[in-house]
Amino acid sequence: MPDSVKLTCLACSAANRVPVAKLSSGPKCGVCGAKLADGKVQALEPATLAKAVKTDQLPLLVDFWAPWCGPCRMMAPQFEQAARELSPRARFAKINTQDFPQVSEKFGIRGIPLLILFQSGREIGRLSGARPAAEIAQFVRTTGKVQA
Repeated sequence: MPDSVKLTCLACSAANRVPVAKLSSGPKCGVCGAKLADGKVQALEPATLAKAVKTDQLPLLVDFWAPWCGPCRMMAPQFEQAARELSPRARFAKINTQDFPQVSEKFGIRGIPLLILFQSGREIGRLSGARPAAEIAQFVRTTGKVQA
């Protein structure tokens, strides 16, 4: 792993370079002061998602969901648990496909919930359907090569 990684602030979309050694000490955005890797799931807008997908060097797992989707709501606590478990080695976010239908079209989403794992400018894996935290974490570990 390199000495530092690029991370997009999921609050203000600013690009940040963070020393790998500092990831576990709660790095903050140099522009807005938001935490960059705190184990919380961040809600995204399409522009922030696009920038994070393009820029982030840590694995970024995005939950494509909608408020009317029962399995999506059922999986949300499991997704949050996996985010806490894998922090700061991976980041987790979600985007509401009802509010941003263009995102579904862009990523070819045909059903939700759908998890897409991105890293270093590309999609590296997909996992469909509601899953327990252990399966979500294992998917990120194996697909994103995240160490336990």
